[in-house]
Amino acid sequence: ARLQLAGVFALTLATTGISVGFNFLGRDFYNALADKDQEQFTKQLLYYLGGFAVGVPFFVLRDYARETLSLRWRSWMTSYYMKRYFKNRTFYKIQSQSLIDNPDQRINDDLSAFTGTALAFSLTLLNAVVDLVSFSNILYGIYPPLFVVLIVYSLGGTAISVFLGKSLVNLNFMQEKKEADFRYGLVRVRENAESIAFYGGEENELQLLLDRFRRAYQNLSELLIASRNLEFFTNGYRYLIQILPAAVVAPMFFAGKIEFGVINQSVSAFNHILSDFSLIVFQFQSISAFSAVIDRLGEFDDLLGENGSSLSPRRDSIDGINISFKSGSPSVLSSNGSQMQSEPGIVLEICDLTLLTPRGGNILITDFNMELKDKDHLLVMGPSGCGKTSLLRALAGLWTSGTGDIIYHARDSRQLQTATLGSNEPSNIKPEGEELLQSSKQRRDNGIFFVPQRPYMVLGTLRQQLLYPTWTANIHQSPTNDAQSKGNLFHGRY
Repeated sequence: ARLQLAGVFALTLATTGISVGFNFLGRDFYNALADKDQEQFTKQLLYYLGGFAVGVPFFVLRDYARETLSLRWRSWMTSYYMKRYFKNRTFYKIQSQSLIDNPDQRINDDLSAFTGTALAFSLTLLNAVVDLVSFSNILYGIYPPLFVVLIVYSLGGTAISVFLGKSLVNLNFMQEKKEADFRYGLVRVRENAESIAFYGGEENELQLLLDRFRRAYQNLSELLIASRNLEFFTNGYRYLIQILPAAVVAPMFFAGKIEFGVINQSVSAFNHILSDFSLIVFQFQSISAFSAVIDRLGEFDDLLGENGSSLSPRRDSIDGINISFKSGSPSVLSSNGSQMQSEPGIVLEICDLTLLTPRGGNILITDFNMELKDKDHLLVMGPSGCGKTSLLRALAGLWTSGTGDIIYHARDSRQLQTATLGSNEPSNIKPEGEELLQSSKQRRDNGIFFVPQRPYMVLGTLRQQLLYPTWTANIHQSPTNDAQSKGNLFHGRY
């Protein structure tokens, strides 16, 4: 990536050099035209055509290399944010605690906009600096007062643009949010179409969606008004520069102090330098939209950070619930070739469990102790809201606010997939960081399976649905190995 970035910078410098060369070619071309020198005109025309043939590929390759690098950057950032999104079950905490809106849009749309725009702005800034150095020398050598006019004109235009467009940043930010909310509402209708149809809630859903669209419409109307006011100034600012440099140097041409081609050269240099000085004027709307993207990604990045307090369980006087896996004696004993049934062993042990809600800190369960033995069946009953599902969330490691120990006893020590553990040593898994992935794997290895209240259909094949969530280890198999494994997919598992 660094090598490709260096290549993009090199191509950008090359295009700047080509632009300087065309500036001098244009001067000589128009001088020959003004002098009515046909031979020199033909010669300069050939130079121009040769310059086009050599220069155009550099401009095309620069844009191609920039877009390719932007795509690679987006690919890397998407993978980086997706891993952090699923790490420590952040995706579940964001949804259950309503911490931010539309994380899917931030990963898809905002990352794409960030990488493309950030790279484009970086190259524009580099090009502006090189242009400024190259063309300032040309313009100052032609007529120093024109350079002073340029500085005053660009600084004044920048100040006016900032004043007129200061509301665009917040409006762009809100537009991103409201558009995402409307799109999310449409997705929910698609996912819950049958439920809505059974309820007969079409009118209600229509009203809700139109209300969300109305909010996006109102914000966009304000955004268009602000953009219109800015465009009044920027268009006038842009068109005035087409005649301003010629008007400043025209008296020198009429006095015979400069040639006609120098006017064209001064106009070209003036436009280049003014574009460099006026980045804020010409790019203000893009910058404001980019600022909104940065705000949304920054908020998302802070939330995914390891030190984000909003995702951490309450720690006032709370140590956190400790989940551990422990090997135990087998439930079946063998003696002299015969098998003897032993006393039922403990498979689940809960010690002094106190469970709190993650955000509010409301106490749901206090000092709960329980032992569940092999072949026991347990039915948890109670009124709605008393904490039945919350207890299962604690057993699964989804809710960790509180104190106490949850110990799973394996029937066979071979089922523990941690190489560093002895046969009688517990495997303590506190649901933090990467250990959550190991916790989920150990639950499966020990035959512990949770069924959610709402059925879930994976976005995949029937095979993946049947094996979910155990097919991740084989998802990247080659087609040959995949075909060979189809015969024994269900052997010993179902």
